[in-house]
Amino acid sequence: MGILDIEVWGKDSRKHEERLGTCKVDIAALPLKQANRLELPLESCLGALLMLITLTPCAGVSVSDLCVCPLADPCERKQIAQRYCLQNSLKDMKDIGILQVKVLKAVDLLAADFSGKSDPFCLLELGNDRLQTHTIYKNLNPEWNKVFTFPIKDIHDVLEVTVFDEDGDKPPDFLGKVAIPLLSIRDGQPNCYVLKNKDLEQAFKGAIYLEMDLIYNPVKASIRTFTPREKRFVEDTRKLSKKILSRDIDRVKRITMAMWNTIQFLKSCFQWESTLRSAVAFVSIGSSGDLGQRKEGLL
Repeated sequence: MGILDIEVWGKDSRKHEERLGTCKVDIAALPLKQANRLELPLESCLGALLMLITLTPCAGVSVSDLCVCPLADPCERKQIAQRYCLQNSLKDMKDIGILQVKVLKAVDLLAADFSGKSDPFCLLELGNDRLQTHTIYKNLNPEWNKVFTFPIKDIHDVLEVTVFDEDGDKPPDFLGKVAIPLLSIRDGQPNCYVLKNKDLEQAFKGAIYLEMDLIYNPVKASIRTFTPREKRFVEDTRKLSKKILSRDIDRVKRITMAMWNTIQFLKSCFQWESTLRSAVAFVSIGSSGDLGQRKEGLL
C-alpha cells in the first residue's frame, strides 16, 4: 500500500521503444473493493491516462527477480513454514499454502515470425490467478529468470505454463504448454519440461526450465478437498495464427505447382513435343476408354 508508478511507452513498427510519460497513484488513498475512475495527467508530455483501478486483497501473489527470491531468505522461509505448520491448521482455513515458481529459460522454441525468430513471453496460470513474464524479442532461447508466487486454494490444482509469441496489437501465437499438478512438485529441484501442444497430447517444439517450491498445510488441504472447486473462467483464444497462415500458404503453393505441372504435361502431349511421351499418353487414354466401354457392356 504505497505509491504506484506508471510509465507509458510507445513502440514503432521496428519495435523500438520510447517512454512517452509518467504518472503516480497513491494506492493508500483509494477505497478497497470498488472501481476507482482516475484521469491522471502525464508528466513530461501532453495527454492523460484514464484508468479504472479496483483494489482487491489477494495475499501471496507476487513477481520478482531471482536476486530477491522470497523463499531464498532462510528467515522468511522459516516464517512461511511456521504459518503453515500443523499447529496453525485451524487458522484461516482458506489460506492453504503458497507456490513459488522460478521461470528460468526456454530453449529451441518454434520460429513464429517470418524472420525465423520469435518474441516469446511466458504465462503462468493457477486457478484464476494469472501472471506473466516480460517479452524477450527476436530470440528462440529466452532467459527470463523471474520468480512468481501464488496462493494455494486447492492442492489438487494444476499449474499451467504457456509460452506465447508476442505479435504487437494482435493476439499472441502459441509456442507450447506444460501442465504440472501441484502434488507432483518436488521442492527446489530444477526441471526441464518438454513443451506440448494445446491439448497436452503431443510434444510441440522446445523445452522450458522451471524450479518450484511448494509449502502448504496438509490438514487444510485435506478439508479443502471436500468443498466445491473454484469456478474457472475460460477465455476464447481463437485467433489468426501466423504459423497456421504460413502452413496454408505453403499448401496452396504446392497445389498450384501440381496443377501447373499437370497442365504443362497435357499441353506438351497435344503439341507432340515428345513423340514417345504423346504416343504413350494417348494409348493409355484409349485403353482406359475401351476398358470402360467393356464394363458398361457387361453391366
